[in-house]
Amino acid sequence: MNKPLKEKVIVVSGGTKGVGKTISEEFAKAGAKVVIGGRDEDAARKSIKIIKTYGSEAIFVHTDLEKVEDCKKLFDEAANKFGKIDGFFNYAGVTPISPLDTCDEETFNQVMNVNFRACFFCCQQAIKYMRMNGGGSIVFTGSAHAWGGEKDRAAYACSKGVLITLMEHIAHNYASEMIRCNYLTLGWTPTEGEVALRKQQGETEAQLRKRAANTIPMGRMLERHDYVEALIYLMSDSSAMMTGSTFRITAGEYI
Repeated sequence: MNKPLKEKVIVVSGGTKGVGKTISEEFAKAGAKVVIGGRDEDAARKSIKIIKTYGSEAIFVHTDLEKVEDCKKLFDEAANKFGKIDGFFNYAGVTPISPLDTCDEETFNQVMNVNFRACFFCCQQAIKYMRMNGGGSIVFTGSAHAWGGEKDRAAYACSKGVLITLMEHIAHNYASEMIRCNYLTLGWTPTEGEVALRKQQGETEAQLRKRAANTIPMGRMLERHDYVEALIYLMSDSSAMMTGSTFRITAGEYI
């Protein structure tokens, strides 16, 4: 069986939920050793159990991304366990209601702390360890909101927009060390967080899917498996010369 990520060590922030959980398991299936960062230990343990059936290894590191020291701990424990770091998938993020004209300071700070500041300091750690190993791949979870977005997601849109700048910065300044960074724009996906948010607004998952299907050009929401092949490619040696790229898997949605 082909294992494009064989012997690679990949850190996933937000690896206990949504696409992060799915891709942690899929990275392992492709041969990687996986470090799952998040707060839901029970979910992580279930993933680790699955990962072991693939003949791979994984560890869970409890990570509160609003704490910079936890961002550092995530990578220190990864390196201590597996001796190196080859990849970092920054999946973690929050997307509360946050219109520009009514967003309060607490909501703004939470969004920017989790979606941007945590990524910044995780990348600092990732680069430190990747340069010891001759390079590596960093992938940011992007959003179509980065190009303006919807009216009630102002803080979220800003947080995803600034990640494009950080991605470009890393790509321009660390390519000589074979450290690369790309921005993968994910589409509208019914993750646990998205479904919970819509339920708070009085919309069921079935209603959400129906509404989205009428909005998205290709006629359905994205599912977690829609991103697997692209992410494995980005973490593999097949994409060794790819850096500074911004691309979309959104079913034609631009917002």
